[in-house]
Amino acid sequence: MAYTSTNGNTGNRVSEWKIKDLMCDIGRRIWLKGFCAGNEGNHSYRLGENRILCTPTGVSKGNLKPDDLCLVDLEGKQVGGKRRRTSEILLHLAIYKNRPDVKAVIHSHPPHATAFAVAGVDLPTCIHPE
Repeated sequence: MAYTSTNGNTGNRVSEWKIKDLMCDIGRRIWLKGFCAGNEGNHSYRLGENRILCTPTGVSKGNLKPDDLCLVDLEGKQVGGKRRRTSEILLHLAIYKNRPDVKAVIHSHPPHATAFAVAGVDLPTCIHPE
């Protein structure tokens, strides 16, 4: 099955496998940049009206493989994948339900941002959020 790309161009279709591969690549990039440590964070992608791909629980984003990803419906019921879905998928689903225009959600735990939060210090606004 093919899905419309995120650029809105209906002539440009991307396979589900390619989307899974891209999600794994994003996971590796997040991990390599140090935006998450261990198995922290999760991300998801809206395949269709009631189909969401998401990362599994307990797997480092730096080691994801396309077969690791899970498929859930908009109620959070896992309908595909060998691993157990992220426990935080309900947060992602709340966003998808309230914002039909949103195609992906990335939830990360960057150590520096976490340190600012724990210290009760606002993030500097003169830098990029990444």
